[in-house]
Amino acid sequence: MKKIHISSKENCVKKIEVQGDKSISHRAIIIGSIADGITRIENFLEAEDTLNTVNIFRQLGVKIVKTGKNYYIYGNGLYSLREPTETLYVGNSGTAIRLILGILAAQPFTSTITGDTQIIKRPMARVIEPLTMMGAKFVSNNGYAPVKVQGNNLNGITYKMPVASAQVKSSILLAALYASSVTEIIEPMKSRDHTERLLKYFGAKIITGKKSIKLFPGSKLKGEKIFIPGDISSAAFFIISGLLMKKSKITIKNVNINPTRTGIIDIVKKMGGKIKIKNKKNINNEPVGDIEVSSSKLKGTVIKGDIIPRLIDEIPVISIAAAFAKGKTVISDAKELRVKETDRIKTMIKNFKRIGIKVVEKEDGMIIWGNDGTPFKYADIDSFSDHRIAMAFSVAALVSDNGLLIKDIECVNTSFPEFFNIINSL
Repeated sequence: MKKIHISSKENCVKKIEVQGDKSISHRAIIIGSIADGITRIENFLEAEDTLNTVNIFRQLGVKIVKTGKNYYIYGNGLYSLREPTETLYVGNSGTAIRLILGILAAQPFTSTITGDTQIIKRPMARVIEPLTMMGAKFVSNNGYAPVKVQGNNLNGITYKMPVASAQVKSSILLAALYASSVTEIIEPMKSRDHTERLLKYFGAKIITGKKSIKLFPGSKLKGEKIFIPGDISSAAFFIISGLLMKKSKITIKNVNINPTRTGIIDIVKKMGGKIKIKNKKNINNEPVGDIEVSSSKLKGTVIKGDIIPRLIDEIPVISIAAAFAKGKTVISDAKELRVKETDRIKTMIKNFKRIGIKVVEKEDGMIIWGNDGTPFKYADIDSFSDHRIAMAFSVAALVSDNGLLIKDIECVNTSFPEFFNIINSL
């Protein structure tokens, strides 16, 4: 088990770039693999999660080649996938397993998909239920992986989602490409929409409303050139670092600023953070810009409601900002945190208590009393093999007076292999 000691830094003026967006990297591989023609991907995230997705589609018969820094997918259309000879393995990726289940549901063969020790504890029933309604058949471990899929001819459905989830929505949309009729999805709250944007970019007929999406089957997807913008979920760690470090100014270049992902920017502004977006542009149907942050005195706030799906992955590092802020921060409506790589409510609270931050657990979030910059206790931090917990407390260590020892940092490689190199560069 690897561990790292990180201690405080200050006086940082830096321009950095973060890796390609993980969500878009997964989707580019998946959609490119069922399109007709060549898809070229620039700035693809080479992390364990996304490389497992590449390997799965190679197992399904797709030619995917890396040349220089780019990935080339030689797609042969919706019906070109072949039956795999071995179990498909997603590693630690909830995005991969849920989205790929949508593809497998429509194939004329049987396949089995699974993941690591954390994935087999994450619920798959939320995907299996609507895909079964469409006509696919599944055998699972009581709604958990491994999942055996018997693909079938699918019907379009109208599905009212009980919980806002981009992964579930995307799985249904990918299956709907193969359906015999229109599929409509109704969301309780708007969740990230990279799948809808990328499907449109590849030529699918899809209509999006405020909280509804209709996909019309029958469109031919065409291979495209894609540039993967920087991942705002990765940028989040340096956004918070720049706000909390003394005499600091950090610019993070070419970041995806899709409005379904920018909840962290709204919350930072609400907390009094100095943050600007510059050089806005549109790249393959996604808005992109440079994010500039500088040292700020933060105040506690309330985080709840429709904004939660727009920052669900950033809540661990937002909680670190709350711990350094003045006053109380209340996080609600975030029960989805309990079914991530770990129960992130419990893991954040356990580590906060180790360093002396006052915090109370709620069923759907937590209450954090900020220390207003007062040094917290030195402690050993357990990531519980959750990459976002490891990185969040790395930020806490970076801006503290005493530093922290963070255990089990290999998990960071699942999503952000360059994280510690960028931390050191600050």
